[in-house]
Amino acid sequence: MNDKYRKKTTFIGESLLELFSQLTDSPLLAYQTRNNGDFFHDVYAHKKYSNTQTQKTDGELYFHNDRTAHPVRADFLSLLGMRCSEQNLIYTGYLDGKEILSWLKPESQQWLRQPWYITPYDEYSRDSNKKQLYSEKHVILENIHTFRYYDTRTTYLSDAPKEAIEALLELKIAITKAKKEHVSINSGDLFSFANQDSLHNREIIKIVDKNAMEKRWLLKTYSFRNEEYLNKHREYFHPEICGLVQE
Repeated sequence: MNDKYRKKTTFIGESLLELFSQLTDSPLLAYQTRNNGDFFHDVYAHKKYSNTQTQKTDGELYFHNDRTAHPVRADFLSLLGMRCSEQNLIYTGYLDGKEILSWLKPESQQWLRQPWYITPYDEYSRDSNKKQLYSEKHVILENIHTFRYYDTRTTYLSDAPKEAIEALLELKIAITKAKKEHVSINSGDLFSFANQDSLHNREIIKIVDKNAMEKRWLLKTYSFRNEEYLNKHREYFHPEICGLVQE
């Protein structure tokens, strides 16, 4: 991040994302121990996190919500293509929460609404804050179709009843069967979508230019649904910077 601050002299992408946040009345969110507390996140491949399930990976990402393990999670994500080769077929898969529900039995939905589950923090989060190992026990499903889930990470507690375990297995099957959208983000494209009312992934279909893939760059922001949702989390914020979560 310090290298970026020294070299970057224009902030057109950041200005666009901030303007979009204001126009949609969705206040931005950041984390004090992540990316220096910056509200604008650079999504690029870092060799240290090769083939991991973090935003710095050079590989695919399984279906998930961002910051699944964290108690403060964005309602929306916005991804702006800064440097993306159209030769390489890299897609963001989008899976609407309502579509997932249509594949889950009512009994399974009820079990997923009970706190029998836990999610470990990803490698990048643990490196940023050594105290971040596991989430608190949590539900997977709440509200109407709000999910808190990271495929291959979120699991059941050791004392979870059989029905809760079976509900998790049914969710995995539902994710496989459900209809998905596939979005290609090219340079200059802006894709904004629900973080908690859906799941998303990264799919690498074909790489023609490996060098361009290694230099692929997206600019990302986290945001709350509105001021009301922001205010629900004020206890976590830095006393002088609204929206900056202290960790």
